[in-house]
Parts: sequence; C-alpha cells; structure tokens
Amino acid sequence: MTATTDGSTGAANLLAAPAGDPTESTIAADDVLAVARQAAERSVEHLLGRQDEQGWWKGDLATNVTMDAEDLLLRQFLGIQDPDTVKAAARFIRGEQLGDGPWNTFYEGPPDLSATIEAYVALRLAGDRPDDPHMIRAAGWVREQGGIAESRVFTRIWLALFGWWKWDDLPELPPELMFFPKWVPLNIYDFGCWARQTIVPLTIVSAMRPVRPAPFPLDELHSDPADPRPSRPTAPVVSWDGVFERLDKALHLYHKVAPRKLRRVAMNAAARWIIERQENDGCWGGIQPPAVYSVIALHLLGYDLDHPVMRAGLESLDRFTVWREDGARMVEACQSPVWDTCLATIALADAGVSPDHPALVRAADWMLGEEIVRPGDWAVRKPQLAPGGWAFEFHNSNYPDIDDTAEVVLALRRVQHPDPDRVEAAIERGVRWNLGMQSRNGAWGAFDADNTSPLPNRLPFCDFGEVIDPPSADVTGHVVEMLAVEGRAQHPRTRRGVEWLLAEQEANGAWFGRWGVNYIYGTGSVVPALIAAGLPAGHPAVQRAVEWLKSVQNDDGGWGEDLRSYREEKWIGHGSSTASQTAWALLALLAAGEKESRSVERGVTWLARTQQADGSWDEPHFTGTGFPWDFSINYHLYRQVFPLTALGRYVYGDPFATAAGIGAGKGA
Repeated sequence: MTATTDGSTGAANLLAAPAGDPTESTIAADDVLAVARQAAERSVEHLLGRQDEQGWWKGDLATNVTMDAEDLLLRQFLGIQDPDTVKAAARFIRGEQLGDGPWNTFYEGPPDLSATIEAYVALRLAGDRPDDPHMIRAAGWVREQGGIAESRVFTRIWLALFGWWKWDDLPELPPELMFFPKWVPLNIYDFGCWARQTIVPLTIVSAMRPVRPAPFPLDELHSDPADPRPSRPTAPVVSWDGVFERLDKALHLYHKVAPRKLRRVAMNAAARWIIERQENDGCWGGIQPPAVYSVIALHLLGYDLDHPVMRAGLESLDRFTVWREDGARMVEACQSPVWDTCLATIALADAGVSPDHPALVRAADWMLGEEIVRPGDWAVRKPQLAPGGWAFEFHNSNYPDIDDTAEVVLALRRVQHPDPDRVEAAIERGVRWNLGMQSRNGAWGAFDADNTSPLPNRLPFCDFGEVIDPPSADVTGHVVEMLAVEGRAQHPRTRRGVEWLLAEQEANGAWFGRWGVNYIYGTGSVVPALIAAGLPAGHPAVQRAVEWLKSVQNDDGGWGEDLRSYREEKWIGHGSSTASQTAWALLALLAAGEKESRSVERGVTWLARTQQADGSWDEPHFTGTGFPWDFSINYHLYRQVFPLTALGRYVYGDPFATAAGIGAGKGA
C-alpha cells in the first residue's frame, strides 16, 4: 500500500514506483529524509494511541494451534469444558487449516505433523465428524506422514492421557530427578528455565500415568491401525542416542520396581517446587505450557479444582486468550508487555518524542514497578549475586531475563523522569545483575549463566525444541550495547563480550539469531553493539556484516528471512520482505555509518511505501523465535516498534552515538 501524506514535498508521489517495477523509486536523499520523517510521525501517533493507561504496551503473541488444541485437551481431561469456549477455539483452529488438510506452525511454512494431529483431535472433541471433508483431508495427510507414531513426544503424551497411546511407549521421566544436586548431570537446573518448568510437573504425570476414557477412537490417524506402534531399531550402543535409549529402557524397568515411599516423596518434592513457583496471578513463569502441565500434575496428586492454587492456575490460563471479532478464540503461549514496552519506549524516544513526554514517563513508571528484586532460579548458579532485573511478562518473578533487563535499562536511560534517583537506582541494580549473569565464555544467555550442558538435548523425551539456554549473539549484543551506553565500554566483562561476538561471526559476515529470525536479527543486534562498544565502522567484522546485509537485500528494497533458514542454508538472509526484518537490517547499517548508502535509502523508502494509512505496518510472517525452527512467534508489535526505531535513527541519528563507549550512565 502506498503511504499517504499531507506534506508539501509530495512524498506520496515520490514513493510511487515506476510502472512495471514495484521494486525501485529513485528519489533524492533530501526527499528520502522527508518521507522518513513523515512516516515516523504517523508511526509515533499510531504507537502512542496503543499505550495502555497504566503505561504499558502489549501486542498479540501468535504461535500455532497446538496452544489452542492443548487447551481443549486440558479442559476435556479436567472435565471443565464449556460450549462457548469449545466453539470459539474450534473456529480459530479451523481457520488456520491449510487447504490440503494439515496445519503448519508459521505463516507460509510447511505442514507439521504434530500440530495437525493435535488440531484434528481438538476438532473431534469440538464435535467435528471424521467424515467431514476437512477432517478427511487432515487424517489422510497424517497417515501419509506415518501417523501418530511419527509425532513428537508431547503430542503422544496428550494422547496417552486418554488411552490413545500407551505410556509404556513413551520416554520415562522419573520424579526422582528432584533429588539430583546441581552438580549431577541432568539435574533440573541443567535445563533451560522454560524446559525446567515443564519437566518438573511432567515427572509427576509420567510416574502416575493417568488415563481418562477416550470419547472416540483415533484409528484413522494410524498408518496401520493393526500395528499403530511399529518397532524401531535401537541406535548403536557407541552413539549418544544409543546410550540414552538404553538408559530410557532401564528407567522403564525402574518404574515397575520404584519404591512407593521414595516415589511419593519425590512427587511431593516436585509438587512443592511447582507451588513455590506459582506467580501471584496464578500462572507459572508467565508462559502457558508449564501452567497446563502444573495444573494436571497437582490435580493428579489430589488438589481439587476449588483449591486456591488450582483455581488461580486455571484463571491465569484464561488471561492467555485473545478473543477476535469473528468469535474465534486464540491462546497465547506467553505475553510480552515488558519487552513490548521497553522497545516501544526506545522507538518513540529515538523518533524524536520528548524524553519528558507523559507517555514515556508513564512507561518508565510502569517498568520501574516491574523490577524484580528477589532471587529466582538463576540464583542456584549465582547465589552471591544481588537481584535486580526485569522479566518478559506481567508476572514472572522467578525468571527475570538478561535480554529484557538490558533493553529496559536502554529504555529508562531515554526518559527524563521526575524521580531521577529512583531511575538511577533501578538502572544500577539492573546493570550489576546483568554483569553478574555473564557466562564463563564471556557471553550471555537469556535466563541463566552457563546453562550449556549438552546432555538434556540428548534425552529421548526432549524432542520438542531447545531445552538448554546457552549464550547467544543477540542477547550478548544487547547487553554489550547497554553496558557501553552506561559508560562501561572498557569494562573487562564488556570487552570479553565483544571478543566473544567477534569470534562468533559467521564466515558470510552475519551472526546467528537465537531469539529472532534469524541471521538478519542476529546481525541487527550485534553491529550496533560493536559500534557502541568502540569498534570503528571500518573494522573488518563490521564491514563483512555490512556487505552481507547489502548482498541479501531484496529487489523491492526491503529485507526478509524465512524461518527455514534455521534448517536450510538456501534460506539464510532470504525471504519475503517484512517491516521488522527490514528495520533490523537498517539499524545495523545505520550504526555502521551507511546512512548515505543506496541500500539504506531503499530500505527506508520500502518502510515508508508499505506503511498503512493509520501509521502501522502489516506483517503476517513470523519473525520471532521461541525454539529455532521448532517453535516460532509472530510478535504483533514488532512490526510497529522496530520500523519506527529505524526511521527515527535515520532522521535523528542514534541518541547515544557520541564518543565511543561514552554513555549517559556511570563509569566502570
């Protein structure tokens, strides 16, 4: 869509591409600047209008239909279905089905077997008949892919809860894991926090192996109903897979002979662990999957649905829902208000909004109120470190994360707050906590330090995505940028982070993106950090990144990268242009001094040209990453905050790009 404007420069006409060539509109640099300024002004107005009266921003967080299917399965398991919820969830699930029958897990992505099975079962629970045309197509596709036997472990756990799969044919997960001290391999703190919160309740479920009566058979989802669980050859004993397969067989034998008293003590220890980590709003970790499995586990141990813990947990799940105008109900896997708010604050400030603007002050007030000042699971590995960080969600005091903390500090630093001492104290705590969470290799992970054991990913149980939290380039880049802005560019920990980033650069000049898609996100995170930390724009690493970004720019002037780049090399840096990914590329190029380059002008022009009349951008493509390839996210606010940040820096420059390593904060 062509952006409109009331400006005297005729910017709308300038954005019109030549007939037959939608990719280029050659305009003078002064005109690009005018177009960018007008686009930024519209975007500022749009973003300000989306702020909650309490000061926060939050966009929808879209993932895939397994969230909605598992919500219906949970309600079936607990016997708490209600017709309105079932009808609305089914409407959403049906609307996401692909024309030939299956479901995928991201926009324009390939079909996914587990998602299709779970969606199919959920629709059966909602009353859809197996001989309905859309169900026939789905079941036929599942059989072609090998049936239920080829689905992921989590899908088969859900089916086992209703007798559609045998517990004996699932990997064992004993609750005695709770007794492993932190120095023993495969203790619960060897897992990333998201996996840890899911695995602990599942140890109870695995031990108790409940089965609710199945309301219908699922023979149509087996390639061979007479042999639904075909045997598989065991991996060689000299391989890691072979070792863990044999360990799993041993654990199955142990399940049959486990001392009842010991098992009961282990399950009670798991239950205490779960209850101690329930948040004030009833959720667990601010994410939906641990809440679902925690509710099931506690229910199996005898907690009735009216128990305060259970009641609060179930109520929290309702807050993860988005009701759409068409009556459909989408379940969010998580909610991102802290992340969205700090990014929105940065975007508005960088786009020229006054630092004492009431909206920015309200945002800062809200962020200050969200600071976490008590220890969480991270303190198991860092017991001497004082708390002081921010989480991603509304309620998640056990798991502040390093990425949010870095970006909140950068956001607070942009606001002129009426209580500067309060802001300084919070920033100082956040900086100190982030410094202390550095891993031994000099980089930063998302939630824990040194969460790098390779063993959890080897478990047969763990086929649902990344289950550890090693350092990543994007998080490390954000921390390094924040430390540089705070005047700590020469701090030894900052320099170690810079050294790690330089060593992690790919041969093509890019950096891998752990929490965003993918190399464009990683590169867009790292280059501004390196420049802020004092590397000159002419540094070979920066120049390699610049050349790579220019080489993957699309013909239309934007940038895009498909999620398949996590698996297929041909997709690296390639995909349909998106607003957020174009912005990430521009942020890197602008930091590297490329403002006058043709690539930057084309990228800025693309953003202005694709802006909608209300100042927003549309972005159906998924550009967020939960687990690389396995779990993808469409953050609905990314398409607003990152383009505005890029346009703002194009027009006004980086607010902290003064002298290298000199920021507004205190020195080292």
